[in-house]
Amino acid sequence: MAVEERPKGGLRADARRNRAAIVAATIETLRRTPEASMIDIAAAARVGRMTLYGHFPTRAELLEAALTHALERGEQTLGALEPEGDPRAALVQLVESSWQLVDDSRALLVAAQKELAPARIRELHVRSEARVRELLGRGQREGVFRADLPVSWLLTVTHLVMHGAADEIAAGRLDPGDASRVIRETLLGAFTTGNAA
Repeated sequence: MAVEERPKGGLRADARRNRAAIVAATIETLRRTPEASMIDIAAAARVGRMTLYGHFPTRAELLEAALTHALERGEQTLGALEPEGDPRAALVQLVESSWQLVDDSRALLVAAQKELAPARIRELHVRSEARVRELLGRGQREGVFRADLPVSWLLTVTHLVMHGAADEIAAGRLDPGDASRVIRETLLGAFTTGNAA
């Protein structure tokens, strides 16, 4: 009798498929119905409740896995960008690509914010934030971005503005089609030095 080989992570192929289906269903279900229950997500993933809870005993664990997956997918997109040349143009490119990712996973992030500590959500963004941190630091060294404020603060402002835009859209106070422009103009206005051409 053949025994199914287990991968390094210890999950059988069917278990990996179920886990991937649950994570994908979480992202899609929350996009349509932000208050979807664990039962709703299990139904969307076409798995039983026992299977869902076997992989994710709590809603917080499920949302963290889904957010991690979304961020990893986003990192692949951002990793393909080449933020060279003028730091302002590079920031615009990075912000617009990042905003699309934030917008796509907006409902997931809102749900995660209800279950996960803010510090944990920030930890999950470390890899993508490192890319922005490097760009902001380069802009400061080249005299394009203001150097009287620490890079960590500029990074925090970037994070808050982008997620604030998601909140404003959810509240109906910002047109989704205008969000990218609003974010771009806010950040460039706040970060650019008076000497920048």
